[in-house]
Amino acid sequence: MALGLHGGRGASGQGLALETSAMATAASGAVGSRRFLLCLYLVGFLDLFGVSMVVPLLSLHVKSLGVSPVVAGVVGSSYGILQFFSSTFVGCWSDVVGRRSSLLACILLSALGYLLLGVSTNVFLFTLARVPVGIFKHTLSISRALLSDLVTEKERPLVLGQFNTASGIGFILGPMVGGYLTELDGGFYVTAFICCSVFLLNAGLVWVLPWRETTLKSAEDAWSSDGKHATVPRESAGTPQGAATPAKARRSEQNPWLEVLSALKDMKSLLFSALWDIFLVRLLMGVAVMLYYSNFVLALDERFGVRPKTTGYLISYTSALGTLAGFAVGPILRLYRHNSHRVLLHSSALTCSLLLLYSVAGSMHVVVLSSTLLSFSTSIGRTCITDLQLSAGGAQASGTVIGVGQSVTAVARVIAPLLSGVAQELSPCGPPSLGAALALVAVLIMSQNKPHSTEPRSEKLKPE
Repeated sequence: MALGLHGGRGASGQGLALETSAMATAASGAVGSRRFLLCLYLVGFLDLFGVSMVVPLLSLHVKSLGVSPVVAGVVGSSYGILQFFSSTFVGCWSDVVGRRSSLLACILLSALGYLLLGVSTNVFLFTLARVPVGIFKHTLSISRALLSDLVTEKERPLVLGQFNTASGIGFILGPMVGGYLTELDGGFYVTAFICCSVFLLNAGLVWVLPWRETTLKSAEDAWSSDGKHATVPRESAGTPQGAATPAKARRSEQNPWLEVLSALKDMKSLLFSALWDIFLVRLLMGVAVMLYYSNFVLALDERFGVRPKTTGYLISYTSALGTLAGFAVGPILRLYRHNSHRVLLHSSALTCSLLLLYSVAGSMHVVVLSSTLLSFSTSIGRTCITDLQLSAGGAQASGTVIGVGQSVTAVARVIAPLLSGVAQELSPCGPPSLGAALALVAVLIMSQNKPHSTEPRSEKLKPE
């Protein structure tokens, strides 16, 4: 009797100790995963900080090389063309070989491109420098795919919004630094070398990231359904749990490059059956917003006599608001009960209305109002359409799906300047008016197509 009682107490104590240890392990894993997320946000910040130092200066540098506007336009469009062909392949490649290896490779090869840009004293070297950047500058896409691997489907829009916010802060600060440096002798070359250094720093950050702590779980997911057994994250060497484990299994079966080609073939049927409307909306909205920005400085000068310096302040102001809009994604989605399709529909309708309002604006007060609200609607729309792509495409192909989305955006980058030039011939209000028409088509497409996923996410995310 005494032995039985003693044994019961021992078993109870041992169970309590195991439960406490499991709780501590889960808590430690959650802290490590949050730290990993913050590091990824820093990666996004440094990426756009470095890029935005250089990109606004490219057109001035090409002009200083003495080339004609036609040649400058062809060279400028080469980046979008390279992105179109490489986005899907690099995204699929990241699904197969793992996020860490692909992210490091893309950062280092992009750094090489900016290094070459720092010695581009003629148009040939300038074009050559844009090649590695055009092919491998997919660091943000891979980072978003990695975030999709780490978080639950319900948390994904919020985390992506926070990542976009961190990246957007870099995009605000970068042009300021680049604008200051370009005033120095040889300022463009100095800026390009600093950009290369920032990318090398980013590569070092990715290298030292705690990749063994890459499972972010919400509080309810840290425990199984009986509430007593903690789910301890499995460790993976250099690759996140949930996405890389299948990739490892596939790599053990066949050559990674053959797996990439196989995955691309499998994605073809998915894209044309389940995702065609999402990508078409992304293309239309991308072209619409790019048309708005394409002649913004010139249009304000011709319509209201606003100096480019003042317009630059307005652009910085709207960029800052767009960055802050990332914090509003979570509350907005909770208000809409995590219905990303409806949020995207309403944000696109608002974007369409604001583009039309900007086109007919009779004063700068209306321009400032429309630009302020556009910064919010476009930022919310970008996050929601990425979430819809990932929901319809599936977790195991997140890199490929995001890559295809970037290819669609690259097509928009090629189309928008051509349409803007034609519309600009008619009127300074031509490009944003055309953008409003394209946004209206996107809204009609979304209103005619049902959401791809209608079952509650909380049900799909219950631990097994």
